[in-house]
Amino acid sequence: MLNSNPARRHETVGILVLAVTTFCLWASVSTAQEKTDYFGPLRQRLIADGFPAESVSQLYDRPEVFVEADGVSRFFIHSEAKLNYDQFSSPESIEKAQRYLQENLAILGFAETAYGVDKRVITAILLVESRLGTLSGNRSALNILSTLAALTDPAFQETFWRIIPPERRITRERFNERVQKRAEWGYRELKALLHYAQREGIDPAAIVSSYAGAVGYAQFMPTNILAYAQDGNQDGRIDLLVHADAVASIANYLKRHGWQPGISREKQEKVIHAYNPSSYYVNAILRVADLLKG
Repeated sequence: MLNSNPARRHETVGILVLAVTTFCLWASVSTAQEKTDYFGPLRQRLIADGFPAESVSQLYDRPEVFVEADGVSRFFIHSEAKLNYDQFSSPESIEKAQRYLQENLAILGFAETAYGVDKRVITAILLVESRLGTLSGNRSALNILSTLAALTDPAFQETFWRIIPPERRITRERFNERVQKRAEWGYRELKALLHYAQREGIDPAAIVSSYAGAVGYAQFMPTNILAYAQDGNQDGRIDLLVHADAVASIANYLKRHGWQPGISREKQEKVIHAYNPSSYYVNAILRVADLLKG
């Protein structure tokens, strides 16, 4: 599971600059889309894979569905090594996590009993992924994943390269090396997002995510939602913006990847590594969980 860690503090000026940049990118691309349908090949591929032609056409004709240049360009330069994981073990963060644990003890305790996963580890993951459900992304998952998926088209690759903000541009060689693999990954996630939205009766254009397309407090990619997400509050729906569902989903994911009560530290590391294949991430989760025992 790829995580777009939301733990970055933006100064007011930085937010304004990003907002202006995003608007300019959207305006330039959306203007171009009046002449060129960059999602055209993607539409046809979705239809060929069994999605109803009318539904696909109606979805991609909506004005709020557009090329997400700003978010996807961030995905290409994402680096776990540059993220500040130390902030999650600060006294302030641990205090917030302790308070969250106590306030949500019923759902965390139920998940620990039902799935055998330490409630402190679940809390630690929620802290790192979404600041305990306070930050879970503000972009359109549909736009992010559609833009990534559209990059399977060589013509759109060229267009996208030209609209990447200069400050987030990698070398063209590295872009070419990464783009096809990530585009195919994005297409798989897009299909999963559409299946999830259909199953739950959700408007796919209304699902918010990180800049990598990760959804909800648990920051699950859509394929993981389909495979592991759980209805924690038993209301007949799976919504990862509901704490009970997010907690149960994390617990189920870890259990399905080998977590058992009393497993060794080494095995804990391997299981958490499946959630996010980053040693920095794994170390941060286990450090927070240890501090929550204190």
